[in-house]
Amino acid sequence: MATLLHTRLRHPEKAHRTDTPLLRKPEWIRVKAPGSPIYAETQKIVRENGLVTVCEEAGCPNIGECWSKKHATFMIMGDTCTRACAFCNVKTGLPQALEPDEPERVADAIARMGLAHAVITSVDRDDLADGGAEHFARVIRATRTATPTTTIEVLTPDFLKKNGALEQVVEARPDVFNHNLETVPALYLKIRPGARYFHSLRLLQKVKELDPTIFTKSGIMVGLGEERHEVLQVMDDMRSADIDFLTIGQYLQPTRKHHVVSRYVTPDEFSGYEKVAYTKGFLMVSASPLTRSSHHAGEDFAKLQAARAALAR
Repeated sequence: MATLLHTRLRHPEKAHRTDTPLLRKPEWIRVKAPGSPIYAETQKIVRENGLVTVCEEAGCPNIGECWSKKHATFMIMGDTCTRACAFCNVKTGLPQALEPDEPERVADAIARMGLAHAVITSVDRDDLADGGAEHFARVIRATRTATPTTTIEVLTPDFLKKNGALEQVVEARPDVFNHNLETVPALYLKIRPGARYFHSLRLLQKVKELDPTIFTKSGIMVGLGEERHEVLQVMDDMRSADIDFLTIGQYLQPTRKHHVVSRYVTPDEFSGYEKVAYTKGFLMVSASPLTRSSHHAGEDFAKLQAARAALAR
């Protein structure tokens, strides 16, 4: 029988969130615990390069599947975030200084794993003048040098109040620029208090204005207390910003100290969201209980390319 993948208590400072017990997960979101030989090999490469992955830090339920395929999402600029979002299992605090050789270590790990498509994300670094934008650009450039055929997807912070930061990342020309809206606007103060919904939306719109060839991508979680009509409005807002790829996944409460799961959305509801999203004009949609931003990112990138090519014919 499949066992549940549990996350660690990483946020003693978030004890004010809630002490409500975690709801029992339904069968459709239970996953097998990791443990294959290829999983161990992936873990070894990550460790030997001294890298951090969002797979581990955020307690992703898909880590067993992804790492067993030698897929991992690298989290640059440390394991400590300057924000304290109510849904996130990454620890909050004052981060360490950037490591100058990290871009090369990430590039080496990507080469050793033989990744055709690499996903690079980061913690929020509000302590840095550029929010870490130049570091993102350096990782992209190092990866291009090490493995020129690897396509690159970045999942960035919002670079709030960091003038010129977005331009630095776009100039390095990632193939996919992802920034998650995470939830509906009405829940931002509870779920994502350090962010601003329309700033994040505008960030993605500006990527397209700066370089229309870059695919844009964003995602939200459901099960946080949002209403269906609010999700549909987010879809419309995203399309107004010319976002290509939408992901929708079930929010899973990492610990009792985080925001509670209001309900578990059924697979049929996710299927409904996917159908509606395609009618609104997204090139690619991934909507399921276990959908996460970087889950199946390589396969999805190939589908994105095919969808754009079909549209151009």
